[in-house]
Amino acid sequence: MDFSTEIQYLKGVGPARAEAFSKLGVDTVGALLRFYPRAYEDWSRVVPIREAPVDTECCIRAVVSYTPSKVRLPGGRLLSKTSVTDGIGILNLVFFNNKFIDSMLKEGEEYLFFGKITVDKHGIRQMVSPLISKGEDKDRIRPVYPQTADVSSKLTEKCTMQALKGCKEIPDFMPSEILEKNDLCSLDYAIRNIHFPESFESLDRARKRLIFDELFILQLGLLSIKERTGEEKTEMVIKNDCTEEFYHRLPFSPTRAQKRAVFEALSDMKSGEPMNRLLQGDVGSGKTLVAAALIYNAAKNGMQSAFMAPTEVLAEQHYRTLSKIFDGTDIKIVLLTGSSTAKEKREIKKELRDGSAKLVIGTHAIIQGDVEFSRLGLAVTDEQHRFGVAQRASLSQKGENPNILVMSATPIPRTLGLIIYGDLSVSVLDELPPGRQKTETYCVSQALHERIYKFIKKHLDRGFQAYIVCPLVEEGDSDLIPAQEYYKLLQNTAFRGYRLGLLHGQMKPKEKDNIMRDFESGKIQLLVSTVVIEVGVDVPNAVVMVIENAERFGLSQLHQLRGRVGRGSAPSTCILVSDAQNDEAKRRFDIMCKTTDGFLIADEDLKMRGPGDFFGSKQHGLPSLRIADILTDTGMLNEAQKSAQMIIATDGGLLLPEHKGIKRQIDKMFGNGYVKA
Repeated sequence: MDFSTEIQYLKGVGPARAEAFSKLGVDTVGALLRFYPRAYEDWSRVVPIREAPVDTECCIRAVVSYTPSKVRLPGGRLLSKTSVTDGIGILNLVFFNNKFIDSMLKEGEEYLFFGKITVDKHGIRQMVSPLISKGEDKDRIRPVYPQTADVSSKLTEKCTMQALKGCKEIPDFMPSEILEKNDLCSLDYAIRNIHFPESFESLDRARKRLIFDELFILQLGLLSIKERTGEEKTEMVIKNDCTEEFYHRLPFSPTRAQKRAVFEALSDMKSGEPMNRLLQGDVGSGKTLVAAALIYNAAKNGMQSAFMAPTEVLAEQHYRTLSKIFDGTDIKIVLLTGSSTAKEKREIKKELRDGSAKLVIGTHAIIQGDVEFSRLGLAVTDEQHRFGVAQRASLSQKGENPNILVMSATPIPRTLGLIIYGDLSVSVLDELPPGRQKTETYCVSQALHERIYKFIKKHLDRGFQAYIVCPLVEEGDSDLIPAQEYYKLLQNTAFRGYRLGLLHGQMKPKEKDNIMRDFESGKIQLLVSTVVIEVGVDVPNAVVMVIENAERFGLSQLHQLRGRVGRGSAPSTCILVSDAQNDEAKRRFDIMCKTTDGFLIADEDLKMRGPGDFFGSKQHGLPSLRIADILTDTGMLNEAQKSAQMIIATDGGLLLPEHKGIKRQIDKMFGNGYVKA
């Protein structure tokens, strides 16, 4: 048996159970051994009943006082009760719907019981549905695995034990000097003790090694991309710097932060090595202008640019914005999205091939195989968290090592930026363009809707515009009104006589585009929308944002929505409407009302949601971590990063024989985000 052995060949598994395991991402012995326990039961430390702490899991050894008695409760549930004693203390045991408990527990016999001690309404200590052992689990620390209806924790435990017995010593890929430097145990010891720890000390050592491995491989993968990029050369070089010429065309002066970001990016583009840079800035900080300066330079140096956005609404927004910026120049801009007609697509592809189109803006349609460029020199992706690493790579492969600029308005917590964008250099826009007003934020009750409507109408009457955002209505949301119904209600009551528009996810791209054009031009005064306006919409005349049922939105999402107002010179207001009483929602609202700093909000969001959610692989296109926690394992992250840098410095291509195992681990992690041995 080895890591590649299919799990169906383990005793007691077979094809049907193998399919159930496969749904958990486990299809080989190697994958099973990387399917770590979620918790542990400590059967090794027996606690006297009187000393057992309340609301804490513990193990007691006790004798059954009498055969469990059974009572049928209203509703049909079966309740069984008995008591046990260790000679000093007495503890009640309660079981629900366990038909066989009287045959499992014999009067006068001793057992081990594992569970949580609670106190019933009469103040008597009890254990509800404890685990029972006749002594076979004595002195053991038992693993508890994630389970489904078809795969129990006990089954996983049995299969894992069988796999470990069948495997010889697990080979180690980590160089011995890194193991010694970081005081790490062998991989064989770590894998065996993460599943069946000899003690809690050995469990800690196992966890330390496996956490280090994940962070080390993640960092090494990102750093090796950066290293390869640094070794590559490109012919897409800016020889004639036209930045001042570009600035001179603008009706305003860029901020110092924008000029700094343009300088940093152009330095990359002049170097002869392809740029690989992240431009990070809060909502409204002016990232598009920085991209425009680079596109202008690329065009004036005979190169084409591609600008990829995650949604059609956002692609169309950029098309309109950049068309205004480049109005009066010889830079031809084309828009290519999924809803472009067949004739439009043919014409655009021809213009990209012959080089007459200097800038293409679009969605994933840009990275399709039949889209060819004459001379692609700059690839820009916006809202990077919506793209995977593979999509970014597809865009860059459209040219001969083009320069890459990644833009994100979703602030990454400062301390963790390298995790997400370890392969990119970073520019930060840390100031807003002059004249931008801070958006005041308030949280109000649903009962104040009439006052909210009055407030909105006051601003509409003065020539401004407003948004009302509704959460998506899912099945079972009986207390929510869908955006379409709410729109009709407002149109016929509070906002009769005003020009309203509706924007929601089920609309066709052309419909969305028409609505956005009408809102941008002022034809629509009040836009009722779902979260499709979350990113990219830029209407400086919009000064009021009302978010209905605000408790339904995450902190970063609320901040992104708020960023749709406050984009002009007039004071703006964001109103969070909610009656939610739970502490988490209140904390989100409190943070929103206190600060508009996106980086601070990202830090708080990370604390509240945890890294598993914040850095999900779907969101960032990176492999997910199985055991490491980037929020709590930052010390280990720093050590792993140092070791990764040491390897890259000596063997950037990981070509040395002793690094073959490391390279395989990187391929596994970055290949499909799941470790398959």
